[in-house]
Amino acid sequence: MNAEIIAVGTELLMGQVINTNASFLSRELSLLGIDVYHQVVVGDNPKRLLEAIQVAEQRSDLVILSGGLGPTKDDITKQILANHLAKELVLDKSTMDKIIDYHENRKRTMSENNRLQAMVIEGSTILKNKTGLAAGMFLKEKSKAFILLPGPPNELEPMFINEVKPLLRGEPKEETHLISKVLRFFDIGESQLAAELDDLIEEQKNPTLATYAGKHEVRLRITANGSTAAACYLLLDNMEATIQQRIGDYFYGYGEDARLVNVVADLLKEQKMTLTAAESLTGGAFQSCMTSVSGASDYFKGGIVTYSNEVKTAILGVSKKTIEKFGAVSAECSIEMAKNAQQMFNTNIALSFTGVAGPSRLEKKEVGTVWIGVAIKGETAFAKEYHLGKGRDSNREKSIMSGLDLIRRVLLDLPIQQKVFEKIND
Repeated sequence: MNAEIIAVGTELLMGQVINTNASFLSRELSLLGIDVYHQVVVGDNPKRLLEAIQVAEQRSDLVILSGGLGPTKDDITKQILANHLAKELVLDKSTMDKIIDYHENRKRTMSENNRLQAMVIEGSTILKNKTGLAAGMFLKEKSKAFILLPGPPNELEPMFINEVKPLLRGEPKEETHLISKVLRFFDIGESQLAAELDDLIEEQKNPTLATYAGKHEVRLRITANGSTAAACYLLLDNMEATIQQRIGDYFYGYGEDARLVNVVADLLKEQKMTLTAAESLTGGAFQSCMTSVSGASDYFKGGIVTYSNEVKTAILGVSKKTIEKFGAVSAECSIEMAKNAQQMFNTNIALSFTGVAGPSRLEKKEVGTVWIGVAIKGETAFAKEYHLGKGRDSNREKSIMSGLDLIRRVLLDLPIQQKVFEKIND
């Protein structure tokens, strides 16, 4: 059997939403021995959706449509397929009862449009939606089979695991749990992460792995299915242990909404440590990032922006000789900035940022050359060099993330690679 996946939604075409459903479905179908030869994305347009269905049924045994089952006018998937197959849409009472209960329990007024989510193609097998409202459908027409699934991944994935897989296998349905864990990594690219986990990704069955490139970081989703939640968590824990052994040095946290700044903030509070910063190329953006977290006053005392060399010397006390001999973009300057800021604000840790954000070279140094200094009260001061080499905004953003990661490593006593300049505080 071969299958084709049609993802429906203008938001997918515009890049507003990433089509993760296609990769999930392709992976699951391959485990069932079903080949996926084509994947199509089509907007919320009746004519183009009909054309996609007509082409798909000519070359595929199984056509899976995701999205377009909601209550709004642009949710047209089942209407177009029903018309194409000359079938009526009928009300599924169990789905309608669920929709009514949902609105009553939340004391919300149900609009007439919500009835659309309970309308199904006559003769179809209803696929229960345990995490949403719209019913899915499975139907056969002559030698072709059609599956309609909701667009949100948290609805589509459990529906496919619990409802669709048993149908495709010809097995009785059993209660199956589907549980995911998201790991977040910094300072490793998606391609490098994938290379480090290549064999796990290549041989994946259960759990499955999926990588997602974020802004200056990478997420890794591990998804396990099993007869019990405990069985799923055991699979997830075993897989994570293997992953952490390989790339745990880059790992910083869990969850879709986690941020590196929140991780650092929690560590500072837990260890009752205080922080300050002296910024040049980042222009105060690091301090803005730190204070974006509620309760920042518990650990962040304040900081200083020393954008010009004159201010570095006159206000922060960086030696003119240091700048004349080594330049402002140097290990020596960044260390003096961090040490002096630590003393000025009397904090446990101080961070400094100096570098070439762009668009032009500075002090004969390439765009993207950045030094971040760290001073730890009563202990050491050191600097780390980065070669970011991107655009101005990207260099500034990556510098902030790199600074946060340095603090995290200091607080967790983790190794800091390529720490090219170091000396003991006076």
